[in-house]
Amino acid sequence: QVQLVESGGGLVQAGGSLRLSCAASGRTFSSYAMGWFRQAPVMEREFVASISWSSGNTYYADSVKVRFTISRDNAKNTVYLQMNSLKTEDTAVYYCAVNAGRKKGWEYWGKGTQVTVSS
Repeated sequence: QVQLVESGGGLVQAGGSLRLSCAASGRTFSSYAMGWFRQAPVMEREFVASISWSSGNTYYADSVKVRFTISRDNAKNTVYLQMNSLKTEDTAVYYCAVNAGRKKGWEYWGKGTQVTVSS
């Protein structure tokens, strides 16, 4: 299995920045991509960004494309989400996830880290 531990969440004022980290351990050999999702209260979980583990190709939700940057450090099995120009609507629990390919999809999830953006 794969274990994921997120860190870096917290309280920040609108316009500020945070960097989230996700450290992966366990069986990561079959992982194709890692990504970030978020979920606000009473809302469905939504896709934020992803990165291919091997190629580094990145994908973003339109709402964060200009402001957020996803990156990875293969040697450390860690993925990052740099969040700039934060807005109050970015407030959510942010989850790290591992995609194991088309057959398995987003199979492994972290427990999440809270990001709260105040006005």
